[in-house]
Amino acid sequence: MTSKDNSTGALIDSLNGLLADTFALYVKTKNFHWHVRGPQFHDLHLLFDTQATEIFALTDLLAERVRKLGGTTMTSIGAIAAKTQIADEDDTSLDAMAMVKQLLADNLSYVAKLREVKAAAGEAGDNATEGAVDDWTDQAEQRAWFLREIAA
Repeated sequence: MTSKDNSTGALIDSLNGLLADTFALYVKTKNFHWHVRGPQFHDLHLLFDTQATEIFALTDLLAERVRKLGGTTMTSIGAIAAKTQIADEDDTSLDAMAMVKQLLADNLSYVAKLREVKAAAGEAGDNATEGAVDDWTDQAEQRAWFLREIAA
């Protein structure tokens, strides 16, 4: 196996990790959309839905990058659960600010993962993935900014 094959394999693995994190972040954000309550209900309900929609839109783009590189993608909930770094949250009684703070931390973690993917793409000489990651990073940083301003 050549160095190019190794770096492409590492990029595919990194993209699949990001895909798993994307699905997990989507589910968590949608969960909070469904369960938020309190004085900020309306605004947070809408914000979480907007963010979840944006996150979900990335899943197909990520999977297609993996396939274009010759890899295979996530095939099941179990595969996603095994690969994600985003922690589940099953407590539906969390207050709204706890939800905001969790999503802020998760989106910041997601930005760090995006930077790992970008580095792997650079190592593999994959300019298309590097460029796409820049856009995805900007989206994640904007989500984090909105959440940080609410949590302030």
